Amino acid sequence: MSMLASDSRTFARTPDSADDAAELSRLEARLPLLLSMIAGMVDATGFFTLGHVFTAHVTGNIVLAAGVAVEGGSFHWAQLLAIPVFMLALGSVWLVAQASRRRGPSLARLLLLVQFLLLVALLIFCVITKASADPVGLLAGTAAMIAVSAMACQYALLRLAVPGAISTAVMTGNLANAVLSAMDLLTDRHPLLPHDSTPLNRSLGRLFGFLLGCVVAAAAASLAADWAWSLPAALAAVAIAVR
Repeated sequence: MSMLASDSRTFARTPDSADDAAELSRLEARLPLLLSMIAGMVDATGFFTLGHVFTAHVTGNIVLAAGVAVEGGSFHWAQLLAIPVFMLALGSVWLVAQASRRRGPSLARLLLLVQFLLLVALLIFCVITKASADPVGLLAGTAAMIAVSAMACQYALLRLAVPGAISTAVMTGNLANAVLSAMDLLTDRHPLLPHDSTPLNRSLGRLFGFLLGCVVAAAAASLAADWAWSLPAALAAVAIAVR
């Protein structure tokens, strides 16, 4: 009887598991380009309006701070604070995911909502306080930390809920994969990359999305200043609706 009960429970869970797997596969295919655009917009908008702080490529702030320390110039405290804030935000997102008891697509929806709420909060904060008016001030630094937290949520989303997707915010890996994949395609010898490596078109898609986001955000920051944050917030809303 216990074996029959176990089989019946397994059978009952199979449709849901199959549906989750299918939805997760769709998210892996459809979300990364959109998330790459969001990351590019957040990184470029933060860099141009919040005192040259990298809000997606957070480790780049170490290089900027080191350059200021060696060559002199104005130091922005947010450049160093970005890394511990990023770590704290990642830990917070993990706690939210753990408390929610969600997995797969359900967890992805939750974290996409958190990313959206953070970007909306960032937009409201910047528009009300005019944070870009003093790019190295306290308000701009606070805004940068909100942006860093939103990107931490995106990183965690990919690692915890959509593990089959590669990074949408750090383009070095995507660039390397694109070049190596292209070399494998051009050779008449045995390919060197593993068969399960990320296809060339996916890496190029993420590179294109991030670059497009950067270009659009740079133009928006020049024309609209703090209102430029409305673009990544709008795309984050679209990401929630992706099925």
